[in-house]
Amino acid sequence: MAVEAPPSNHHGDPSTPGGLGYFHLRLLGPAASLFLLRSDRLYSLSFSRRRGYRLRLIASPARRRRRCRRRDLLLSTSGCVLRLTHCFSSPDAVRVNGLPLHGGGGPVDLAVGDEVSLLLLGSRYGFVAEKFVACERGDKVPGSCEEVLVLRAESLRKRLRAISESQDPLSFLRDSHCAHAGVKKAREGGGLLCQENPVNSVPQDNLRQQECNSDQNRLEHQPDVTNEDTVQLPQRSKRCSNVELKGCSNGNVEQHHTEGRYSDGSTFFLNRLTSIRPEMRAEQRSGVTLPQLLHPIGSLLRVFIATFTSDISWFLDYCKIPQYLPVTIACHNKDRCWSANSENRTAAPFENHPNLLLVYPRFPEVIAFGKDRKNQGVACHHPKLIVLQREDSMRVIISSANLAPRQWHLITNTVWWQDFPRRTSPDYSGLFSAFEGPKSDFAAQLVSFIGSLINEVPSQAYWINEIAKYDFEGAGGYLVASVPGLYMPSPCYLESNYCLSEKQIIHTKSSHRIFLGSVQTSVVGLSHRFHLPSDAGSQLKALSVFLGKCRGNMHGTTEVILKRNTNIPADANAVSVLVADLDKFCEEDSVQLGFLPREVAKWVSPLSDTGFFKFSGFIYPREALEAAFGATNTKVQLLMYVSKGPEFSQISGLIQDEHLPSLCSLVACLKRSPGLWRLEEVLSHFKWPETLETDFMYSASSIGTSINPQFIAHFASATGKRSNHDVDSEESDPEWGGWTAGHELKKPSISLLFPTIERVKSAACGIQLSRYLLSLPEKTWQRLRSTGIFHDAIPHPHDRIGHPMHVKVAQRRFRSRLGGHSFGWTYCGSHNFSPAAWGQPLRPTSKANPTDATRGAPSGSRLHICNYELGIILIAPPPGMSKEGNGRRHGIDGISLPFVIPAPQYKYSDRPATPLAMRQAMAEACIPQSDLSEETDEDIPDEDDEHVVELSDCCPEEKEEEKIYAETLWGQVDSSQSQGKDS
Repeated sequence: MAVEAPPSNHHGDPSTPGGLGYFHLRLLGPAASLFLLRSDRLYSLSFSRRRGYRLRLIASPARRRRRCRRRDLLLSTSGCVLRLTHCFSSPDAVRVNGLPLHGGGGPVDLAVGDEVSLLLLGSRYGFVAEKFVACERGDKVPGSCEEVLVLRAESLRKRLRAISESQDPLSFLRDSHCAHAGVKKAREGGGLLCQENPVNSVPQDNLRQQECNSDQNRLEHQPDVTNEDTVQLPQRSKRCSNVELKGCSNGNVEQHHTEGRYSDGSTFFLNRLTSIRPEMRAEQRSGVTLPQLLHPIGSLLRVFIATFTSDISWFLDYCKIPQYLPVTIACHNKDRCWSANSENRTAAPFENHPNLLLVYPRFPEVIAFGKDRKNQGVACHHPKLIVLQREDSMRVIISSANLAPRQWHLITNTVWWQDFPRRTSPDYSGLFSAFEGPKSDFAAQLVSFIGSLINEVPSQAYWINEIAKYDFEGAGGYLVASVPGLYMPSPCYLESNYCLSEKQIIHTKSSHRIFLGSVQTSVVGLSHRFHLPSDAGSQLKALSVFLGKCRGNMHGTTEVILKRNTNIPADANAVSVLVADLDKFCEEDSVQLGFLPREVAKWVSPLSDTGFFKFSGFIYPREALEAAFGATNTKVQLLMYVSKGPEFSQISGLIQDEHLPSLCSLVACLKRSPGLWRLEEVLSHFKWPETLETDFMYSASSIGTSINPQFIAHFASATGKRSNHDVDSEESDPEWGGWTAGHELKKPSISLLFPTIERVKSAACGIQLSRYLLSLPEKTWQRLRSTGIFHDAIPHPHDRIGHPMHVKVAQRRFRSRLGGHSFGWTYCGSHNFSPAAWGQPLRPTSKANPTDATRGAPSGSRLHICNYELGIILIAPPPGMSKEGNGRRHGIDGISLPFVIPAPQYKYSDRPATPLAMRQAMAEACIPQSDLSEETDEDIPDEDDEHVVELSDCCPEEKEEEKIYAETLWGQVDSSQSQGKDS
C-alpha cells in the first residue's frame, strides 16, 4: 500500500501503459461475491438511504472529474494498480489491511491481496483485491473460454472438497441436485462475461441454496451505459428472510452441507459464523449450523422450541421444515405473556404450516408490580431450547442463540446437544426423580421446564407423555432452569395419614407410599366462611379447638384432610379442605376451612380419581387462624404432597389423551429448585477445594441493573465458594464458612467478562450489532468499577475476533497438586448475570409478616425469579468423585471456552461497551442515530430489576375470581347439607 499524488493522465485509459484489464474484487462477508471491474471505468461505492448499499458505474470519462461525494468510495485503475479515493471525514472510516488511512482520503494504490473495509452507519463491509487479468483490445477478455475454464475449475475443486468432507457423499450428491442446473446454465453460456458487460457478479457456488438463485440472475447481463448507472450489491431474496442488517450481510447466503453432527454431551460447541470465510477459519469443523443440528429433517416426528426473539419465516425456509411437521415454538411477547386471557396464550399465523403453533408462556401475578398483572412487571421468556423427536431418539439442544438469522450467522453463540435413545416402554418414574448426586434427574428437569411453558395449552400436553418414552440416564450434564415466581425452600417429606380419594377419605400410613414431590398452593374461601354473622362465632370456636388439638411437626405445619366434592354442580372437580382430630376422625366432627383453588383442583381430582397419584395436605395453623379472624388478607398456604397411587405402575397402559393436560399441570407445579437454588443443589454434591482454585469467570452479554456485592456473593456461595473460617466467628453462626458480601468486598470472587468499547468499535460489523446485543447499565459499571472484577471479553479462537459474542458461560476451575490435573464445572445456556435470571434472594425485613417464622421456611428465605431461563452444567469432578456411576468422567480441559483466558483485566482507561458509551462512539463517528432502526431481533431482555423487592411485598392475597369461586361452592355445599338434614 502506498500513498502518492494523483497522476496527470486518465487512469485506466487503454492508451496508458498496461492497457485494458480486469480487477477481480471479492466482497467480504458471507456472500463473498466476485465483481469484475474493467480498467477503463470509474466506480464508486456509496450508500443510499432508500436503496441501501450500492456499487455505481461511472461510465462517462467526463464524469470522472466530478466532485467526490461525502459517502463515496472511488475506484479507478492505472495499469495493473487499483487506485482508491474517498471523501469521508472520519479518519477511521476507511481501512486498508486493518490500518486506518491518513492523508485526507487518498489517493491510495492497492496491490493484489489488499483488503479494504468501510465503516458506514456503525457497520463495516469491504472487499479484497483478489487478482488482475490484463488483456489488450482484441485479446482474450473475462468471459472467454479460457477464463470460464478457470472459474469452472475453481467451482469443481470446491465441490469435490465438499463431497469429500461429507459423511454421506451419496446423500450429498442427491440433495444438491439444484447445483447441477446452475453448472449446466454456466456451460451453456448464460453467465459469460463480455467486454460490453464490465460489471458482473460471479457468486461462489451456493450448492444448497436454490431459493436464492434470483440474486445471481439479478446481477447478470447488466448493460453498458453512457451515464451514471447503478448496480445494487447482491442481497438475499425475501424468501430467505425478511430481516436485513445495514452494512453487514446477515450471513444467509453461505450454505453448508447438512450432514449430521455428533455430541456425547460432555462439552459445548460454537455456531458457525458465515461471515468468516472458510479459508480463514481456525478449524474447518469448528462450528455447527442449525440445519446440521436438525439433520436429517425427514425423520423428525415433532419439534419443540423455546426462544426469546424469533424470525420464524427464516427458520422454516432456511431449515427446509416440512409443511405438515408439528412444531411448537414458545416465545416472548410482553402483552400476551402478561395477559390473563387464555386466548392470548397461543397463535397460529402460518397458513402453509398448519401444525405450527406459537405459545406465549404466562408470567405469574406474584412478580407483577403491585401483584397486579395489569401493571405487568419485570419478566422475560429468555430460554433457547430445541427438542427434536425422532422414532429412535430425542435430541435436546441448549443454546445461547435465539431463533434468528443474525444470531446463528453473525454472532458467536454456544450450542450444547445430546441424543437420547428410545426406551422399550415409557418410564413415568423418571419424570418425578429428584436430584440424588450421580443419578441423573435430567428427564424430571426437562419435563418440568417444558410443562411450565405449555401448562395452559392443553393441546401441547402430549409432550410430557412423549418425553417419558426416552432414556435420559446417560445425560452429560445437569439442567439448570429458572421459572418466574416466588419460591420457598422445599421442606423434607412429612408423614401423613390421609390422602384424597374419589369415594371416601382414605387412611393410610406414609410408609406404604412412595413420595414424588410437593406442590405449593393455598386454601380459598376462608373470608366467606368465617366472616358471615350467622354462625361465624361457633365456626371460629370449633376451628380453634381442632387446631389446638392438632399435633404440629418440626416445620410448624399440621395435616388437613382433602375431600372430593362430586355433588357440587358448579365444579365437578371441587376439593374441600377439612380440619379435624386425626386420631379419631369423623367427617361430621370436622370444620371445613375452604377449598383448593379451581386451577389446582382441575388437575388434582382427575389424577386422584384414576388412581395414578395420591395427594395429602398440610397447613400452618397460626396462619389459618389469623386469616379466619380477619387479622390478615394474605392467602392461607397449603403444602400438598404427591405420592404414587395404586395404578401408577400401570400408567403407561391406562393413560388417555384426556389425562395429559392434568399430568402436564402436575409436573409443572411440582416444586423444583430453580435458579441459584438449583445451582447450589447440583454443585453442593461435590467438595470443591478453595485453595486449589485457579479461575472463576462469567462471560455474559447482559449484566443486570441491580448487580451488587450482595448478589455476587449469593451467586458465588451457590456455586460452592467458601471463606477461610474467621477467627472471630463461631460455627453456630448460620453464615459460618459461607461467602458473604463482606468477603466479596475484601476479595472479589469472580471475574466478569464484558467487551470494552474499543473492542466493539473495531468489530467487523461496527457498533450496530452490539448496540442491540450488549447490556451493561452505566450505573452498574460506576457502582462496580472500583472492584476490579471486569475483564475484557476477547473472542476465541482468533478467527472470531471482530465478531460479537452472545455467550453466557461460567466456569470455575481447580488444579490438583498431584500431576496438575484440572477439574471443576462449566455452565452454558441462556442465563445472563442478573438477579432477574438467577433469582434475587429475599430475607425478612421489619415489615415482614410475623408469622413467617412459623411457616417452615428456613430463616424466612425466598427466591424471587423474573425470567424463564435454561442452561446446562458440565462437571469434571474432583479426583476420587466420579460424576457417573459407570465411572465415566468429563475432562474440563476438553471444553474450549469461546473467549481468551486468562482474560485481561480492565486498565484504568478501559471502559465497557455500555449503551451510553456506544451512543457516544456513534456520535464521534458522525453516525446519525436516526439511521439505526429501533426494530431488532437481538437479545436485550427486559431486566430493569432496580425495583427493590421485599419479602413483605410478596405475600399473595386472595384474588377476586377466587373469592367468587369459593362463594359459589360454599352456597352449594350449604344447600346440599341442609337438604340432607331435611331428608
